[in-house]
Amino acid sequence: MSQLALIEKTQALIAAGDIVGAESVLTELADAEGDGALMVVLEQLPPKDILAVIREYDDSRESIVNLLITPQQFAHAVVIEKQYKDLTRTHLRGMMNSVIFREDADPIEFLTAIGDLEGGSEALADYFTEKWSRVEAFARSGTFETVEDDGEILSEQALYQSAYVRPKVDLDEVADQDWMQMAWLLRHELPDLFIEMLIVLRAKARAFDLGLDEEEMPEEEDDGKVETGDTDRGKATPAAREDDEESAI
Repeated sequence: MSQLALIEKTQALIAAGDIVGAESVLTELADAEGDGALMVVLEQLPPKDILAVIREYDDSRESIVNLLITPQQFAHAVVIEKQYKDLTRTHLRGMMNSVIFREDADPIEFLTAIGDLEGGSEALADYFTEKWSRVEAFARSGTFETVEDDGEILSEQALYQSAYVRPKVDLDEVADQDWMQMAWLLRHELPDLFIEMLIVLRAKARAFDLGLDEEEMPEEEDDGKVETGDTDRGKATPAAREDDEESAI
């Protein structure tokens, strides 16, 4: 099968909702022609199609796509994952953990690629949504002990002033290939991105406490950009979909 025909077949299967079939086509290509051939095809697939495959992460088996996707390809897929409107964030957390913490990966390279894209801090905030209080505690005290309801919340200025403090918890203590390790890497290796993410996460928490959702948040004039302060409960959620970035669902 020619490369073009294989890409068309893969996209047709994804459009039809047959994600397993699409991944099988890509796996067969790697088996027959090597990982290099698959990487060439992945470079030509739009982010929405790559996302459709990698978000169906299954920890009972390895996915060849998850193993070979580059930081830049992964970042572009991550920032449009919100189009699926999965409020549980289960798929987002699963695919991020499986790719960023894969055996041969440099997590910092992947996180940097995500942070470099517009919407990257929002995607990271979505990843940590259910762990807001413990991430907030980590920002304040350097440990993951839960912040009390009346606990101190560091200002943005204070966050930047404490950005390069010595870790109170060693990475080995939180190397769970999950949210604690992710938070540690962000705070101590990419502090600016950690702070950007936390500011968005706080906005999400406030919106949730107020009982607001995407439809209820006040609309602002749309200039086509997503600012750091916008959240998935704000105008960033119903992202304007260009034809080449529509969700595969």
